[in-house]
Amino acid sequence: MLTLKTKRLILREWNGADREPFARMNADPRVMEYLGEPISREQSDEVADRIEAHFRTHGFGLCAAELAEGSEFIGFIGLAMPTFEAAFTPCVEIGWRLAAEYWGAGLATEGAREIVRCAFEELGLPELVSLTTIRNERSRRVMAKLGMTHDATENFDHPRLPVADPLHRHVLYRLTREKWVNSAAP
Repeated sequence: MLTLKTKRLILREWNGADREPFARMNADPRVMEYLGEPISREQSDEVADRIEAHFRTHGFGLCAAELAEGSEFIGFIGLAMPTFEAAFTPCVEIGWRLAAEYWGAGLATEGAREIVRCAFEELGLPELVSLTTIRNERSRRVMAKLGMTHDATENFDHPRLPVADPLHRHVLYRLTREKWVNSAAP
């Protein structure tokens, strides 16, 4: 069973107790602003089912993130393989979604740094990507803090969103293992 720890977080596989706070988070319009409309409990459980299935299939996934002190579920941070086709797929994506009350404290960056370390050191992945809608500045700042780079020529229209959807246009950030290793060198 995968468990990673940082100073303030525990990143782990999911359990049944995670579903209620996950559903509350997914019903929050602030959390879903760049992901689409808030979703129902049933839809949220379907997302959790897919996350758990990804762990079973690939041995890694979007980890449940909980506070190290108090063990409170705050969202997810981890890895996923996008299931749509694009110029950059197949690939492994690093992503995060935290409940709004935990924004602005550096928790997404802290957890994502540990996920990057695990991806490159333990899983031996050659590259990670991250994607979001162009307007999602908060996530783009996390991507930049991780050392990921953005090339505007790789911006793309998300194939699962209608052209008229304001979230349709996305950015792609990349981080190679080689760049990460070289940036970590003294």
